Amino acid sequence: MAADVVTKRMVMSRLAYGIPHDVLGDVVRFTLVFNRGAAFGTTVGEASRWIFTALALAILFVLVRMAHNASPAEGWKLFALGLICGGAIGNLVDRLRWTQGVVDFVDVGLGEHRFWVFNVADSAVSVGAVLLVLILWSEERRARSTSSSVAA
Repeated sequence: MAADVVTKRMVMSRLAYGIPHDVLGDVVRFTLVFNRGAAFGTTVGEASRWIFTALALAILFVLVRMAHNASPAEGWKLFALGLICGGAIGNLVDRLRWTQGVVDFVDVGLGEHRFWVFNVADSAVSVGAVLLVLILWSEERRARSTSSSVAA
């Protein structure tokens, strides 16, 4: 979360809105934009800010419960949950702090073919979510394998 806050603060103080700055040629640029919606620009109209705030709080509640129920031996699961929660909190702070939306700035693509603009918090949520899905899938497979061998 600290990296998210620091990078957003740096971008807000140094970049003008909407003007791209090449970081790695035209592949990676920093372009300050605000996202009023959720991932990939998803919106639900004027109420998006408050709907996504409520949704983020509900999801954080579930994730914190998952972390609380995890054992210390489940380090990778706790790491994944930490990434997701940290990223969600980073974007939640933006959503509450800035009426114009969440601060996004990492602009990846080739020339005029650009992907979505995102931030460090989005990256943490994405990596954490993929890791958590893989962990839960692996746990499910192990549980099935164990129950199959017990039944035999």
